[in-house]
Amino acid sequence: MNNAIKGAVMVADPIQGHVLDPLLSVVTDAGGNHPWWSKLLEVVAALLAASITVLLFSGVVSRYLFSHPLIWLDELVSLQFIWMAMIGAVIAVYRNEHLRLSVFVDRLSEPTREYVQAFALAAVAAVLIALIQPALTYVEEEWFIRTPAMDLPNSFRVAALAFGIVGMLALVLRFARRTARLPVLVAAAVVVAAVVGLCLWMSPQLMKLGTLNIAIFLVGVVAACLMAGVPIAFCFAAGAISYLAFATNVPLMVVVGRMDEGISSLVLISVPIFVLLGCVMDATGMGKAIVDFLASLLGHVKAGMSYVLLGSLFIVSGISGSKVSDMATVAPALFPEMKRRGHKPREMVALLATGAAMADTVPPSIVLIVLGAVAGVSIAGLFQAGFVVAMVLLLMLVVLARWKARHEDMRGAKRAPIGRVGKLVLVAGPALALPFLIRSLVAEGVATATEVSTVAVIYAMLVGHFMYGGLKLRTIYRMLVDTAALSGTVLLVLGAASAMAWAITQSGVVQQLSSVLTTLPGGAMAFMAVSIVAFVILGCLLEGLPAVLLLAPIMFPIAKTLGINDVHYAMVVVCAMNIGMMMPPIGVGFYIACKIGDAKPDEVMGAIWPYLAALIVGVIIIAAVPWISTAAL
Repeated sequence: MNNAIKGAVMVADPIQGHVLDPLLSVVTDAGGNHPWWSKLLEVVAALLAASITVLLFSGVVSRYLFSHPLIWLDELVSLQFIWMAMIGAVIAVYRNEHLRLSVFVDRLSEPTREYVQAFALAAVAAVLIALIQPALTYVEEEWFIRTPAMDLPNSFRVAALAFGIVGMLALVLRFARRTARLPVLVAAAVVVAAVVGLCLWMSPQLMKLGTLNIAIFLVGVVAACLMAGVPIAFCFAAGAISYLAFATNVPLMVVVGRMDEGISSLVLISVPIFVLLGCVMDATGMGKAIVDFLASLLGHVKAGMSYVLLGSLFIVSGISGSKVSDMATVAPALFPEMKRRGHKPREMVALLATGAAMADTVPPSIVLIVLGAVAGVSIAGLFQAGFVVAMVLLLMLVVLARWKARHEDMRGAKRAPIGRVGKLVLVAGPALALPFLIRSLVAEGVATATEVSTVAVIYAMLVGHFMYGGLKLRTIYRMLVDTAALSGTVLLVLGAASAMAWAITQSGVVQQLSSVLTTLPGGAMAFMAVSIVAFVILGCLLEGLPAVLLLAPIMFPIAKTLGINDVHYAMVVVCAMNIGMMMPPIGVGFYIACKIGDAKPDEVMGAIWPYLAALIVGVIIIAAVPWISTAAL
């Protein structure tokens, strides 16, 4: 990713980055050089990401062109994938890129913040220490299970979990010693140890509390860790570990097993590949080509630049799968001309943020891929429905943008010459074709959602090489490392959320919740309204993927019981979650948009509410009319 994207992500501090704020100055050794082991990890991660892409593409070619499926390929890719994810998670700790909520920590005084950050370090270390022995035992247990195609002990694959846990612990301890004063660290460690000791002492009494332990551990512990700035993945893991260790007799190896199951789904392999696709889009300038073409086509009409911004987000999102990449591509190309026409910066950023939220159901949406894997919903169906749903939200924003632009200064705005439009469409044509290629390959059954990601990457790299200036090997290497690191953060959250969701399910509280929600006055529509509110709130607090991972296993079975189509329900909750992400004062996407648009959050906060209201009206329409989501199925 380029510097604009990285800068936006790091400054979007309610969630991304700054798990351990002082670490930003110490992630390199004296003299500014990265240690040899970090370079080795990056090389291995880059090689694994490249190998996964090439192998999956080879599988598509072999099966579709030569009618010869490679039966061993899925096993080899699965092995490489989990190793890439865990190495990426270690790299993300080193680079300080794990997702966290910092809005509460940032409001503390400096002395208090120092102790709270030290507590976050101690909590992360405690979680990892608790998982080491179960992870090693899990590796031993899996030695007797052999893979069907390659006949290898499954321990070769799951050893990645133990490696990642030990590697992250080593880095956390290293960073803690380098960045925090020893007395503060000792105090934080004593607090964590005291809490653990108290829970162990009270364990017999806690076991008698039944489902009340859900509120204590899976709500209370998780919420306390979130507010202290503990990374989200470790918050979920802390909740699951504390619940199982202190309130049940279930061994902690179950947590490792659920993490393995949560990370290892073949469908999720498309996540890093689409992350890589977003990097390729950004590096080659394919997204900018689309923006330039739309600007030449619509820029001369009233509200034209707003239409171009929304249209660009719609199309580019269908290629990159990343909201941050979308906004960083579109804003610099359009904002100068919009300012010249009298658009106020706060209105432009508000439209940028809500436009990115609108476009998140356009394939290849990483959220849709993960949701499909977690909730067991057809990803092909989600991709097909996503286009139509995004168009409904797009229409709502277009109508509002046109009304807002009724006083726009159009002096000097001229229709672009036909020759220029023709030239730009030739340049943008290959990029414009990519989202349709992705959708058609999945819809026609040529490639799965996982495989189509590799086809898109190869296509983008070839087009980028011949039409957009190409990619240097150093650039490709950095993109592969960034892909592994970002994938590690996402997949670690997924694994920890899977363990937590399992604990919630086993407690029996889901059955009680299901009984309440299925008997609400109003039936399915009342449940849909509750879901919209719940996902908007969680979208504010936890960001997109964690919110989906936490609630999807609980809410989707209830929706099915009420007769709600799973694709329809998925569209509603994803849209609601995206609204929450852009909702001030907590939504992380809101701050990313402000950073990219170079606007003060306080100013944008007052301007974004009409746009959010338009999206909420759109979500209500989508919820009330199932046909919108299911017509394309």
